[in-house]
Amino acid sequence: MTLQESGEMYLETIYVLSQRSSAVRGIDIGDHLGYSKPSVSRAIGLLKDEGLVKRDEDGFIKLTEAGEILAKRIYERHTVLTRLLMDIGVDEKTASEDACRVEHYISDTTFDAIKAHMKKH
Repeated sequence: MTLQESGEMYLETIYVLSQRSSAVRGIDIGDHLGYSKPSVSRAIGLLKDEGLVKRDEDGFIKLTEAGEILAKRIYERHTVLTRLLMDIGVDEKTASEDACRVEHYISDTTFDAIKAHMKKH
């Protein structure tokens, strides 16, 4: 399954918000990303169709097992790339913003090489 950048952003956001609270709502996602309620509803519907998210009995949004695996991978990319950029002198805000752009396009091979390099140093 190939997920577009926007879908990855939603998964990562749900993951980050779920680390802060077990009750993630569409409005929380919209506030975090700066998106409208209709945009969030549409995206959540698409992610639900892909089997990556579900709504619990109270209407809260939860990652499925497959969704959590993907979200953790995306979040790891973000944090590792942010740390790498900060290590070479980029300020935290810029590093995080740039990492967010790169995390969606970098190959697994290159990312694994970056992680291995960072482990050595």
